[in-house]
Amino acid sequence: MFSFLSVAQGSAEPPKFLEITYNKGGSESPFVLVGKGVTFDTGGISIKPADSMDEMRADMAGAATVLSTVFGLAKLNLEANVKVLIPLTENMPSGTAVKPGDVVRARNGKSISVDNTDAEGRLILADALCYSADLKPKWVLDVATLTGAMRVALGSGCTGVFSNSYDLYNTLQSAGSKTGDRVWRMPLWKHYTKQICEHPSCDMSNLGKKGGAGACTAAAFLREFVPEKTDWMHLDIAGVMGPSDPTPYLSEHS
Repeated sequence: MFSFLSVAQGSAEPPKFLEITYNKGGSESPFVLVGKGVTFDTGGISIKPADSMDEMRADMAGAATVLSTVFGLAKLNLEANVKVLIPLTENMPSGTAVKPGDVVRARNGKSISVDNTDAEGRLILADALCYSADLKPKWVLDVATLTGAMRVALGSGCTGVFSNSYDLYNTLQSAGSKTGDRVWRMPLWKHYTKQICEHPSCDMSNLGKKGGAGACTAAAFLREFVPEKTDWMHLDIAGVMGPSDPTPYLSEHS
């Protein structure tokens, strides 16, 4: 998992890859939940502005979301098989940190030019998505505070969702309409994949060509690591992660 480890190498705190198993569904293939677990994100060498950097303690909100799902499953005693995968690390600037322009190789063998060390979430999720293939999942869902671009696009109104499955998205949208977790489907066009994958010396860039749509190119990046022929959904929760979000996520009678 060299893509994951490249993010972790700048921190004095050792990385952890957490795998949680909820197994009450017999021999059925599991549903896989993946959560971004960056416990503090400075941006690395491509350092963030100091203003509001304290909020980056919440860059593990995706990890917290999928972990709390397991608690919910256990409390309800539901019959299901679920695997939760959480790569945990800090993203710190130091003498050992990954540098812009470095090339790393993900678990599936793809080479990645790290053109911006602050686009680290996709690097750690890439290896987790690759690993999910070993579990032969029914479907894979990842949750991440992935891009500031998503906050710009949708603000705190809803979660941006990218998916290769109409059925999977419709199920989420239907459930969210009952709980108050609003979602909005975003495009996964090949246009964005080209921006990520057309690189002169590597398989792909972690940033892509300039031209906006940062949330879309980030999702296109992740799709390159999703197990083949697997239904997948990516939830970018950057806009709804913090205390500034006024949306009531639980209905009055929950």
